[in-house]
Amino acid sequence: MTRRTLILTASLAAVIAAVGFVATDRAPAADAQVPVMRVISSDATARSIQLGVNKSVVIELPRDIKEVLVGDEKIATAVVRSHQRVFIIGVKVGQTNVYFFDADGRQIGALDIAVTRNLNGLRATLKRVLPNANIHIEGVGDDGVMLSGSASSPAEAQQAFDLAARLVGDKEKVVNGIVVNGRDQVMLKVTVAEVERTVIKQLGINLTGSAGVGSAVVNFNTTNPFPVNGSPTSNIQAALTGTGIFKSVTANLRAMEQAGVVHILAEPTLTAISGEPASFLVGGEFPIPPAATTTTTTTTAQPQFKQFGVSLNFTPVVMSEGRISLNVKTEVSEVDPALTVQGVPGTKMRRANTTVEIPSGGSLAMAGMIKEETTQTIAGFPGLMNVPILGAMFKSRDYRNNQTELMILVTPYIVHAVAQKQLSRPDDGFADPNDQSSVLLGRLNRIYGVPAGPPKSAYHGNIGFILD
Repeated sequence: MTRRTLILTASLAAVIAAVGFVATDRAPAADAQVPVMRVISSDATARSIQLGVNKSVVIELPRDIKEVLVGDEKIATAVVRSHQRVFIIGVKVGQTNVYFFDADGRQIGALDIAVTRNLNGLRATLKRVLPNANIHIEGVGDDGVMLSGSASSPAEAQQAFDLAARLVGDKEKVVNGIVVNGRDQVMLKVTVAEVERTVIKQLGINLTGSAGVGSAVVNFNTTNPFPVNGSPTSNIQAALTGTGIFKSVTANLRAMEQAGVVHILAEPTLTAISGEPASFLVGGEFPIPPAATTTTTTTTAQPQFKQFGVSLNFTPVVMSEGRISLNVKTEVSEVDPALTVQGVPGTKMRRANTTVEIPSGGSLAMAGMIKEETTQTIAGFPGLMNVPILGAMFKSRDYRNNQTELMILVTPYIVHAVAQKQLSRPDDGFADPNDQSSVLLGRLNRIYGVPAGPPKSAYHGNIGFILD
């Protein structure tokens, strides 16, 4: 009995020694060592790899593989083909990690796998469509796309963004980080030329008098209305007094002929960055009084202002091979007192709006409008105005003819900045005349030349500009 008890006791002591601890009521000694937990694998030491859905990558490892740990096999799977070669296959969009261990439990390697959309087709398309652009494509999140790199023009960057948005199916999931190299600047030179001709002809006779026999007297008075142009200012008056049928007759001949020409010329020049709008206005503003708003204490009335003159708005976009896509809006307006309504004058307006593609330095006749308006009115006394020859004394003619021709020429240029010394002002070299020239010869200024000097030719004399 004693021998059996000793064997059991020895076996229990051996088990306790193998486990590594002994139950005791005393506290552990101060010099006892506590086991330390170590992290032998984490994403901090992992290598990042991007895969497309249903795409694979081959991994070569330096030592034989004993264990493979995949974080989420629904996102990526690992297929061991040999002791040191593994295939990683993307299953669906997402992120996971893969660890490799050898027979001793030591880590061989770690991979941080990001499975994104299959972007190789988009890369090939962009390379084929935009061969000169340096655009990189990366997946962002679950189904987003990030575009980076550089493009030579905003049109190329926009085209790459449109292709990526078509692949993703939603442009909100596309991040456009493309940088445009050296955005071009476009200078637009516009010539607005308009000639308006007006011809007015008026002729009429106003008769005032009395006619009769004996005590029967008839008084008559005819006045021509001239409804088209208003009453003419020139007139000739003649009076006739007799004792026959016509006791007294006063004839007032009113006639006018007028011809006028209006010439409008404007040549605005603007420069804007490709893709940015620019505007120009030569003219002014006139106030339009609104209806007053009356409150319990005050009366408020803020006038509004309306612009008139020659205005220009354009937005250029530089395309490939130096061509320019141009959206131009131009307007020519002037105040017309004849269109006054409730004290507010109206405006006559000619407007053009178009989008064209034109090479740098090419000109375009954007709008050529010819308008002819003829108005003629004949008014007179019924019946008498139809009598041949004598009927001219009882009728009037009011005639007006307006002809307008408008031409707008547009010329864009791709320009670059220049040094200030290469530019000149209109007053460079300008000098006031001396007192003798002003008093005796009536000159207001002297001739001033150009900074570059006289031209190299046989011409002799003063060069530059002369202001009269």
